[in-house]
Amino acid sequence: MREQSPKTTAPLALVIGATGSIGGAVAAALLAHGWRVRAMNRNPVAARRDAAGLEACDWVKGDALVEADVIAAAEGATLIVHAGNPAGYSGWARLLPPMMENVIAAAKASGARILLPGNVYNYGPDAWPVFTETSPQNPKTRKGAIRVALEKRLAQAARDEGVRTLVVRAGDFFGPISASSWLTEGWVKKDKPLTTVTIPGPANIAHDWAYLPDLAETMARLADREASLEPFAVYNHRGHVVTGEEMFQALERVAGRKLKRQALPWFAMAMVSPVVEMLREMLEMRYLWDNEVVMDNRKLVAELGEEPHTPLDIALRRTLEGQGCLKSPVHIPA
Repeated sequence: MREQSPKTTAPLALVIGATGSIGGAVAAALLAHGWRVRAMNRNPVAARRDAAGLEACDWVKGDALVEADVIAAAEGATLIVHAGNPAGYSGWARLLPPMMENVIAAAKASGARILLPGNVYNYGPDAWPVFTETSPQNPKTRKGAIRVALEKRLAQAARDEGVRTLVVRAGDFFGPISASSWLTEGWVKKDKPLTTVTIPGPANIAHDWAYLPDLAETMARLADREASLEPFAVYNHRGHVVTGEEMFQALERVAGRKLKRQALPWFAMAMVSPVVEMLREMLEMRYLWDNEVVMDNRKLVAELGEEPHTPLDIALRRTLEGQGCLKSPVHIPA
């Protein structure tokens, strides 16, 4: 009997949102771990062309809001990465619940585990300052309530419908390939020379940051350990916990020069927010900069033995070069 090729025996993951920041990073990490990756997109031809580093993915046409599309795309998969996120925040309440139901339906049909990137929106003041996997989830914001509802639905599906889920929660992400993030949309400006840093909260408050390649590597390692995961498994990724002052100093080190600093003009944003929806959504998240945000990753370390971790200065340099804020060093052949 002829031995099957690795291409047919390797596990298959469906990635929804592979053109996005987290989805793309997870797809790349899974490919590096030997997975086959199927990426669903409404325009797969354009997606394949534009998604750098994901040429090895099998790009298929489909819409996450169409149940039949998701079920068809998930055929044969053992993992469904649900990283689809509507642009902006306005469509969350309307679009995220049906997308989740479609992913659950696809997981039931294929037997796959769902991998959901989690965030800190789920938490309210009663969870400060260190978040564990069992911290209370009583958010005070609209976006937080939506995220909690989605995870409760997944927990119910795991309990009552046999749908396994893996949630990996992290703080604010940043990376070389990222459509948007607080670092390159708030602290600095992508595609602009790094001269000024805008600090959104008190400089002495610790905040949790996740470097996307590290976060994606964490997810891939956990996905490789399917047999040891609980039906509804939740892990925290700690990443880099630094104060605003420490982040500013790191950015200066990476830039190799003194930078200007300024506070985020929350008052001015509030004045304009009635007519600018994105500013309203940013204002809702101000509490995350005024309070410490720290992820407890002891459960993750116990499972993996370590958390993937790139030193902060290296992670920032790679990010700022990739985002057009710093010039890449010129390598002259010897």
